[in-house]
Amino acid sequence: MWTLAKSFRFEAAHHLPSHDGKCRRVHGHSWVGELEVRGDILHTTGPKRGMVIDYGDLSAALAPLVEEVLDHHDLNLTTGLPDPTSEAIAEFIFRWLTSRLEGLVAVTIHETCTSRCRYAPGD
Repeated sequence: MWTLAKSFRFEAAHHLPSHDGKCRRVHGHSWVGELEVRGDILHTTGPKRGMVIDYGDLSAALAPLVEEVLDHHDLNLTTGLPDPTSEAIAEFIFRWLTSRLEGLVAVTIHETCTSRCRYAPGD
């Protein structure tokens, strides 16, 4: 079994209307995400021989989401999440990608350099 990971970044604003602290106000983060894909079979022929999946294919599956929904957007508006916490965003990304990426097992979101959330529904 192999587990591959691909990191991605985006800049975005959000606010947590239900929060009892300063995160209730609109603020932004330099978000870092990571996809984890798992597989037990390697391609045996062609340009992807010896790979579970090409890292470029991971990037290609993720690109529309980053461009259209995440990067330089207000996550409250583009995701439709009432409280776009790191937990909710990780799950949102996972659910958006699950039909586009075979073998997806987890999405991790780093909201700050010291705070992160990993969503893995199979764990």
